[in-house]
Amino acid sequence: MNDDYMSDINNAEITQRTLRPQEPAAETEMQQEVVENIQPATDVLEAVCCPFCGEMMDADADYCESCHRYVNGNVCSYCGTALSGEEAYCSECGNPRGGLVCPACHTMNDFAFCKQCGTPLTDEAKAMVAEMMQHPDFIELKAAVEQMSNLENCLPYTSERDIVCKQMNEKLRERVLTLLAKDRGEENPEVRPLPETRMSEEQLNAKKEQVIEKVMELLEKLALVKAESPVKARNYCMATKPAGVRLAWVCNYKHAMHSSPCGCAKPHLGGKWVILGRGTKGNIKDDN
Repeated sequence: MNDDYMSDINNAEITQRTLRPQEPAAETEMQQEVVENIQPATDVLEAVCCPFCGEMMDADADYCESCHRYVNGNVCSYCGTALSGEEAYCSECGNPRGGLVCPACHTMNDFAFCKQCGTPLTDEAKAMVAEMMQHPDFIELKAAVEQMSNLENCLPYTSERDIVCKQMNEKLRERVLTLLAKDRGEENPEVRPLPETRMSEEQLNAKKEQVIEKVMELLEKLALVKAESPVKARNYCMATKPAGVRLAWVCNYKHAMHSSPCGCAKPHLGGKWVILGRGTKGNIKDDN
C-alpha cells in the first residue's frame, strides 16, 4: 500500500468520528441517582390570551392581572353560578353582569365586595359578614385590632417630668373627689384610680408588638387554605377582613401582595391577610 492510500483511510476514519459521536461512557451512580429523581412536569398549565388586553394568562384563571378585568363570562363573578347565555342578570343571585357600583365609595366592582373599601355589595356577601361576626376567632380578632388602634393613639411618657405631672394630677383628682363625696355625707369615700393609659416608650412598643403578634396569629387562623372556586375564595377572604387596620392579601398563586383577593387571578389556591407596616404600600401589586 502506498502512502496516499493510507492517508485516505485515516481521513475517512476522522470524518466518521466527526459525523458519528462515540458511544457515551457508562453513567456513574451519582448520575443515575439524579436521573431517577427527575420528575416529569405534570403541572404545566396552558396559557391563553386575555380577551380584553391580549396579555398571556393561565387558562384556568378567571381574572387578568394585567388589565384588571374579570374574563370568565360563563360564571357569575358574584356567586359562582354557571351562566348559560348572554343574560344580563345572574339567574341565581340576580346581580347584573356589567358590574356593581359601591354605595359607599362609588367604585365599579366585578365582585361581591368592593375592592376599594370592602363594603359587601350582594345579599350573599352581607350574610357572610353577619355570619363571620359570630365567629369566635373573628370576634377575638376585632377586639385585638381595636386594642392595636388604641395603642397607636396612645402618647408615651417622653420625660420624667411627664410622670411626675401625671402623679400630681392623679393626687389632685383623688382629693377633689374625696371632698365632694364627704360633702354628700360619705364618711370614708373610696376613689378608684383611672385606668393607666400612658406608659414609657419602651413599654408602649412592647405592648404594640404583643398585640400585633396576636392579630397576626388570628389572621393566620382565618387564612384560606383552598376553596372550590375563585368566586367563593374572594367572598370568604373579604368577609374575614377586619376594619381598622392596614392590611394586604398575600396569595399562594404567585406569593404576590395584593390590596385584596379581588386583584388575584387564582385566589382559590389560598392566601392570607397580613399587616402592612409603614412604607410598604409600594410593594402591593393591586387591582386599581
